[in-house]
Amino acid sequence: MSKSQISVIIPTLNECESIGHVVASMPWDRIAECIVVDNGSTDGTGEVAAAAGARVVQASRGYGSACKAGSEAALASSVILVYLDGDGSDTIEDLPRLIEPIERDEADFVIGSRIRGHVEPGSMLGSQIFAAHLVGFLVRMLQGVHYTDMGAFRAIRRTSFERLQMSEMTYGWNLEMQIKAAQHKLRILELPVNYRRRIGGVSKVSGDLRTSFKAGVRILVVAFRVGMSRKS
Repeated sequence: MSKSQISVIIPTLNECESIGHVVASMPWDRIAECIVVDNGSTDGTGEVAAAAGARVVQASRGYGSACKAGSEAALASSVILVYLDGDGSDTIEDLPRLIEPIERDEADFVIGSRIRGHVEPGSMLGSQIFAAHLVGFLVRMLQGVHYTDMGAFRAIRRTSFERLQMSEMTYGWNLEMQIKAAQHKLRILELPVNYRRRIGGVSKVSGDLRTSFKAGVRILVVAFRVGMSRKS
């Protein structure tokens, strides 16, 4: 597959300390573009990303809103969409491993599992690990598919993504994608990936107790709302 067929999408909110490094680390020989979606940053994240070589688009506040905007902005020629975080915690070197099963037509949706990979000490809170196991249990009970994580690092065939008709505009986006992928019987592959401490800034999900609680509640709502529905 030519590099003109792969778009990398990075939702960001105030990640100026890390985004330049993340964009510069892209495997430019393998991808057509890196889209950084600025979710209302006030620290110059968009400017740093553009200087590093990214195409920057704007989106209204919300993690899912940013992912959706980036997906819609991707080049028409792109066959694979790749998502990852802009804080430097996802290991860019793992990106080819996520796209290659789709290129070989062995999978439609590939998700990187931090739980199954090497996690740098201090990069994931105990609450995040617990949430990954809990959600994995719920999805297995509701859909019969075994996930071990719901991290941001993932790749999906564009035609498969379009079938999902994603609608969740919050941090429940990742889980909605995983549940709908199961409902639509996509060929799903989960691979271990390495995970590091963020380069800088504060997590928007686990940065403090209040944000962690809000994100957790929203994810559970999505698990039951989407999980109990039938695919169209």
